[in-house]
Parts: sequence; C-alpha cells; structure tokens
Amino acid sequence: MNVVNSGTQPVRIEQDVVLARQTTRKLAQDCGMRLIDLTKLVTAVSELARNTMVYGGGGDMDWQVLDDGARKGVRLTFRDEGPGIPDLKLAMTDGWTSGGGLGLGLTGARRLVEDFELDTEPGKGTRVTIARWT
Repeated sequence: MNVVNSGTQPVRIEQDVVLARQTTRKLAQDCGMRLIDLTKLVTAVSELARNTMVYGGGGDMDWQVLDDGARKGVRLTFRDEGPGIPDLKLAMTDGWTSGGGLGLGLTGARRLVEDFELDTEPGKGTRVTIARWT
C-alpha cells in the first residue's frame, strides 16, 4: 500500500473541527469516493474531531491518501494527550453518549467507516484511526 499524500491538521478549536471536515471532504473527492461514502466519512470525522477537541483537550488529525493499486482510500488518525477514556467498554456501547456531540458516539463513527482502531489509556490520551475506501 502506498501513501500518496499526507499531512497533519490541528484540532483545538471549533473552527478546526470545520476545517477537519472540509479537508476530509476534499481528500475523499480527490480519491473519487462516492457521495454516500464521502458523507459517511465526513460524518465520522465530525464526531471524532469534536471528541478530540472537547474530551481530549485538543489534538491533531493526521491524514493520509492511500493507494493499493485496486482502490484508493483516506486514513485519518485523531490523537490527543488528554485524560483518555476511563471506561472504554461503556464508551463503545451503542446509544451511550456523554453529551455535546452528534450523538453518534464512538460506535456510530465505527459503523460509518471500514477500518476503525482505538487506543486509549487513562492519563495518556486517545488515538482513533479510521479509513474509508473507494
């Protein structure tokens, strides 16, 4: 798998959440992603960027455009050095929300993408990596 392009964008204030969505939309469009898939990816980004800002105290969104020959994709990693997720099992329960986001929670974001990885440790921050493919 080849990384065609990559970068990092801060996610610290409300405007950064908007920019994260806009960046993701452009990357997905450039990959030729179908509108429904692009919309799902941007929706997941809205939730994860907001979580990074609100619960993680701000962080970064690392992005990569991928090409494995048969398909193209966008991989995004949201990382912060916040308090971490104290109860991962609860956070990954359908319907649970701590309030303030889109109400999708992490499980909703997970359902909207094809690849989803979450690494968190109390006091060490959180890293969520997602990807969607053409």
